[in-house]
Amino acid sequence: MLIHSATQLLTLAGGPQRGAALGDLGLIEDGAVVIQEDQIVAVGKTGELESLYPREPKLDVSGRVVLPGFVDAHTHLVWAGDRAGEFEQRLVGKSYLEIQAAGGGILSTVRATRSASTEALVSQTLARAQTMFAFGTTTAEAKTGYGLDTPTELRLLAALLEVSARGPLEIEPTFLGAHAVPPEFAGDPQGYTDLVCTEMLPAARNWWEANAPSLRLPFADVFCEAGAFDLAQSRQILETARGLGFPLKIHADEFEALGGAQLAAELGAFSADHLAVTPPEEIAALAASETVAVALPCTPFGLASPRYTPARAFIEAGGLLAIASDINPGTGWCESMQFVIALACRFLRLTPAQAVAAATINAAAAIGRSGEIGSLEPGKQADLIILSAGDYRHLGYRFGTNLVQAVIKNGQFHLSRENL
Repeated sequence: MLIHSATQLLTLAGGPQRGAALGDLGLIEDGAVVIQEDQIVAVGKTGELESLYPREPKLDVSGRVVLPGFVDAHTHLVWAGDRAGEFEQRLVGKSYLEIQAAGGGILSTVRATRSASTEALVSQTLARAQTMFAFGTTTAEAKTGYGLDTPTELRLLAALLEVSARGPLEIEPTFLGAHAVPPEFAGDPQGYTDLVCTEMLPAARNWWEANAPSLRLPFADVFCEAGAFDLAQSRQILETARGLGFPLKIHADEFEALGGAQLAAELGAFSADHLAVTPPEEIAALAASETVAVALPCTPFGLASPRYTPARAFIEAGGLLAIASDINPGTGWCESMQFVIALACRFLRLTPAQAVAAATINAAAAIGRSGEIGSLEPGKQADLIILSAGDYRHLGYRFGTNLVQAVIKNGQFHLSRENL
């Protein structure tokens, strides 16, 4: 297929964008892209590619923007049930940590998820995944973490693989057995930390090698936060995971700065996520590393909190910045990366161009996939979206509606709105 006459074709070519370079869209006016099978084979001006590929079937996208599919680099996509009641509790003054201490929060979802069948988990997760795809997300990282025991965490891995296999959303799994301390270990976070290290991580690796031997090991993650895992426990979990071959991620500095960002840089984690209260010296440490800082603006928005990731500080320090939805049942049930971009423009003070780059090529880097997805370049996976708007700045400018007219995933055409 030759997709041609795009008012704006955003290529995002050249790899992840660091510091002041964030927002280089590689914009081509009257742009075109050629797809053969599941790959991009050419990008350029319409007239040039029409001459070079005269026999390709054509799709006229006049008046529209074409850009890479969004990459959602941080999600908690697989769970059962909801926490609408807790949303109401927060509105009348209860804090997130107070609700969690009373047995709500993550542990409420853990109870629902443990009792759900794998089939029910797949069904509920697939519905969310299809909505994400309709809003333009073509690849998403997705974490376990609502089982907090070995059998359920392995079932969550199985559910994620099944959802990815059914598609069209492609999922990069993360093992997050260290999401919270389960009720069986109440008051004993070190005991649970030891269980994660001695039983759960080895079991996850063995299960993966038996059930998905052709795929890269999932990421391993830990919630380094007050009320969850302290810095020493987080280090123990991540170092154990690294020794088993898992690539690393970390939740850090959402409510308190415990040193998780510095730990991520030291251990070479692919990303450190949340980072709402990261101190300047740790911003500098992350910026000097290859670890991507992933901001999650839906979470403070969902909590009505003023503490958003200081994104400008990461940019000014020369760091790699991405944005993601953090879709979860407690604080940010949002399937739309378009809304994430809108929040990033308003509360992280990103320009629309910076937010688009943070949601595509830099988000791909946060999940170790920037060589395959996140930009429109020859040889890359043919994942792209067509907007119903003619100017990319409508992403960010507009919110609460779906600007994605069509999605192409692995070269396959999916209509999400009116016919082209």
